Amino acid sequence: MVPFVLGFHEMEKSQLLLVGWKSLRLGELSKLEDIYVPEGFCITTAAYQKAIERNEAYQALLDQLTMMKIEDRDQICEVSKNIRQTIIDVEIPLEITEGVTYYLSELGDDHAYAVRSSATTEDLLHASFAGQQDTYLNNKGKEAILLHIKKCWASLFTERAVIYRMKNGFDHSQKYLSVIVQRMVFPQASGILFTADPMTSNRKLLSIEAGFGLGEALVSGWVSPDCYKVQEGKIVDKKITAQKMAVYGRREGGTETKQLSPDRQNAQTLTDQQILELARIGRQIETYFGCPQDIEWCLVENTFYMVQSRPITTLFPVPEANDQENHVFISVGHQQMMTDPIKPLGLSFFLLTTNAPMHKAGGRLYVDVTPQLASPVSRNMLLKSMGQHDPLLKDAIMTIIEREGFITPLSNDHRAPVPDRNKTDRLEQIEKNPAIVADLMKKSQASIEELEQKIQTKSGSELFDFILEDIQELKKILFAPQSSAVFMAAINASTWINEKMNYWLGEKNPADTLAQSVQNNITSEMGLQLLDVADVIRPYPEVVKYLQSVEDENFLDEMVKFEGGQESRDAIDAFLNKYGMRCSGEIDITRARWNEKPTALVPMILSNIKNFAPSAGPSKFEQGLRAALEKEKELLERLKQLPDGEQKAKETKRMIDLIRNFIGYREYPKYGMMKRYFVYKKALLKEAGKLARRGVIHEKEDIYYLTLEEFRETVRTHKRDDEIISRRKDEYQFFNKLTPPRLITSDGEIIAGKYRRDHLPSGALAGLPVSSGVIEGRARVILNMEDANFEDGDILVTSYTDPSWTPLFVSIKGLITEVGGLMTHGAVIAREYGLPAVVGVENASQLIKDGQRIRLNGTEGYIELL
Repeated sequence: MVPFVLGFHEMEKSQLLLVGWKSLRLGELSKLEDIYVPEGFCITTAAYQKAIERNEAYQALLDQLTMMKIEDRDQICEVSKNIRQTIIDVEIPLEITEGVTYYLSELGDDHAYAVRSSATTEDLLHASFAGQQDTYLNNKGKEAILLHIKKCWASLFTERAVIYRMKNGFDHSQKYLSVIVQRMVFPQASGILFTADPMTSNRKLLSIEAGFGLGEALVSGWVSPDCYKVQEGKIVDKKITAQKMAVYGRREGGTETKQLSPDRQNAQTLTDQQILELARIGRQIETYFGCPQDIEWCLVENTFYMVQSRPITTLFPVPEANDQENHVFISVGHQQMMTDPIKPLGLSFFLLTTNAPMHKAGGRLYVDVTPQLASPVSRNMLLKSMGQHDPLLKDAIMTIIEREGFITPLSNDHRAPVPDRNKTDRLEQIEKNPAIVADLMKKSQASIEELEQKIQTKSGSELFDFILEDIQELKKILFAPQSSAVFMAAINASTWINEKMNYWLGEKNPADTLAQSVQNNITSEMGLQLLDVADVIRPYPEVVKYLQSVEDENFLDEMVKFEGGQESRDAIDAFLNKYGMRCSGEIDITRARWNEKPTALVPMILSNIKNFAPSAGPSKFEQGLRAALEKEKELLERLKQLPDGEQKAKETKRMIDLIRNFIGYREYPKYGMMKRYFVYKKALLKEAGKLARRGVIHEKEDIYYLTLEEFRETVRTHKRDDEIISRRKDEYQFFNKLTPPRLITSDGEIIAGKYRRDHLPSGALAGLPVSSGVIEGRARVILNMEDANFEDGDILVTSYTDPSWTPLFVSIKGLITEVGGLMTHGAVIAREYGLPAVVGVENASQLIKDGQRIRLNGTEGYIELL
């Protein structure tokens, strides 16, 4: 028989669905040696179900609530209120009241008790439900306790809890509540202990908040707590605050607020000895539960009692290291302009594609740069690179370097880098052969065409062998020394131009203008070609009207029924044939490509029709080309006026040619990589379709939550592990809510980095200048490119952009991103289109409001809010 009431010591780990997380953890804590928990018992979820199971009024109201949408706030409020009252009016069945009576007599009828909610869905990985249900302190007598048990049950249906469930996709009818009845203790102090510092995420730094009396004054914000930091058994920081009042429990029931005497108002709440004792208890509890804990405690007559412990769900996971040494990890996503989590299959592919050793954390990838920081030579190279690419990351790394003892240096490693003679030879060959870009592109395309033919004959385990073999071919193309030498020649030439022109002529960042409208930039061409698609569709009003309402991904089939529909479809199909393997977050192979979700293109096509005149694509290219050629002519003429001017002009002309001949190729290797990824994906989805038809998996997309090796094994054995797939879906939801840090240490400490810049205008937001120019306009904060709707003069503000965002760039006048560097895709395309741009602006999408007028300075790297 399922029990209706259980004592703390009777609970078992298998009874989560019966007692809820809070009860279960209190039960576990009460069994630990030297850990004190106020005695208590739990009214189980079975009791709640028994009390309401035949209540017709409750069921009718619940059915009403289930049919509502989150927008129906007034109705939700009214129905929730009625459900709460219905539950409070319920008569608790006799077998439950008898159980409560028994445990009260065991613990003492004359004591005061706290009545606390304990939900089965509290502290989930992707939804915490923290503070959703109610707690009632200092209740005396059986009748009061029974009433507050019902009030706890009713708190399942506060408007806040109902809305939270709706937002997170939980079924109201499947959410049950148990209730804790726990003996009140009357503390002289109470507070919260975090076994990992909530501000920095450092797992070695404990943080304790403490105040006099019960925790109510702290929770309510009436007083600020003392805050103590403890690391490795030592108090490393203390902040003592003035506390003028405290809330205390009264022996006869209820609580009272007392004014503290002047001598106590500024006193330290806990002694140093008590702080260290509490820290020791925290570490013991953390070790038992196996992860950092958020612990509520109270101090009664010099004994610490634990009244709650739950995992800290907001911490970013620490990349795994195989030793106990200190490590420094930097984010791959910030370099790749894709900071969203990647599903397991996507991580598998990216790890197979890269040469760098990487570590997984929070659905993202991190590189361990500790060995580079240990060597003075490689450290300086890393810092120089980051100074150009990501100043925030450079500053964070400097913070680590300046700490004594965190990284063990290789003191004897002061060797200068050995010149790479092959690199010099390759550069000379490249300069003499501008056609090399076309040759590299043809070679890549031929390789993809061969892959498309061969893969059609592969299936089962043979397909996986073939893909793994072909990935080696992809890596050869991606990391071919000749390929990287081409665009590095242009990147180095850009740096040379900017440095020399600033020194010789006092001109800042002219390379930005010189890089406009270059040949062979597959990504910038994409944006212009979507303007050409708009030109085909524009003359056909029926097609335009149809596109304004499409939602079905098969809309192209219906479009041909309208006048001009076939011509419009042909134009879109031609675009998709070349670029359909692209999408936002494209380095994750599991993301829906434009070929799979062509509706993603519709808002951009409609925006182009609305905002541009016919032939805008060629016109924009010509405009950029004129600007570049005029800037080249101007610079060379000014240089010739200087001492030794002819030589300076000759050197500069050589560098300009390097930029204009080769910078466009910067975008091609990733284009080829995405082409290959989509060929792999189509073949793998065919295998997934077979598994779904045989019932091995529920739906094709389940394979996204398996690694490539696990997918292969599933194809071989026709067996699946539902628990793994379900758990990883939950993990992905959780990871999606986390903000990945640029830099994290093996202690879990997150170091954000700062811009070290003087003379910014007051209130300006600092960033990295990547494309010159100053512009004022309306900020459009867009986090999903399908939501884009621009007007002339708008400035795009977003978290990151990758190549898929390029078609939007033709519609904007400036770009601001939270992530990015000098040579990331968004910066390269912004320069080619002549858009002022600032990247790496921390929290830009929160600090800048949609519709706000702003001034963007892409030359100096800051944004002013007007």
